[in-house]
Amino acid sequence: MDHVTKTPMRRRGLLLAGGALALAAAGTGWAAGRSGAAAPVLPDPALENSAPATAVSETAVLAGGCFWGVQGVFQHLEGVSAAISGYAGGEADTANYRRVSGGASGHAEVVRVTFDPRVVSFGRILQVFFSVAHDPTQLNRQGPDVGTQYRSAIFPQSPEQARVARAYIAQLNAARIFDAAIVTRLEADRPFYPAEDYHQDYMTRNPTQPYIAIHDLPKIGELRRVFPDRFRAAPILVSAR
Repeated sequence: MDHVTKTPMRRRGLLLAGGALALAAAGTGWAAGRSGAAAPVLPDPALENSAPATAVSETAVLAGGCFWGVQGVFQHLEGVSAAISGYAGGEADTANYRRVSGGASGHAEVVRVTFDPRVVSFGRILQVFFSVAHDPTQLNRQGPDVGTQYRSAIFPQSPEQARVARAYIAQLNAARIFDAAIVTRLEADRPFYPAEDYHQDYMTRNPTQPYIAIHDLPKIGELRRVFPDRFRAAPILVSAR
């Protein structure tokens, strides 16, 4: 089954017709699973990297449901030099859209974010991830997308990232920012595999697609609202590299 016929089965939001764009314009919700709610304004991480930022580049690998929207959010964040959709959590031979969509590969849809830690810290990356990019209280799903491939997860690229992520999750849970506990998993030592070319820059290339218009584009507006000093109007695209 090719991507065109498979996508509506996987993205149930795409089955919406006719009034989908009007619903999006009316404000059906900034993120999958939080219809009608604004993105929460989260506290800054109490724990950050203990060493001064001297490196010019760092990477974070994050899973927050469909990678189309997560990629789009980080492409609009100042200090990010690249955001690439891909897969992590499983083996190399199952790191493809067909196998991952089946739900048994062990992979999650992820985005690898390359950023300048002198401009935007890993803690700030997490703050955007938890507040704007997805709903961290949804277990093995985001909105209409259901399965472990849509789980909320962080794939730490260093022990320091794991330390900061654990501390921030504990901080947010203790503050009871969300109505339920954060279910985000930390999965260390799992390689990243880039997704197929047709998934890259998907939000930018398909802004009128119903799924994108309803579930993903509102996140960009919330990124601008919650992080106005960090918002980049022109996205950093994979195709421009």
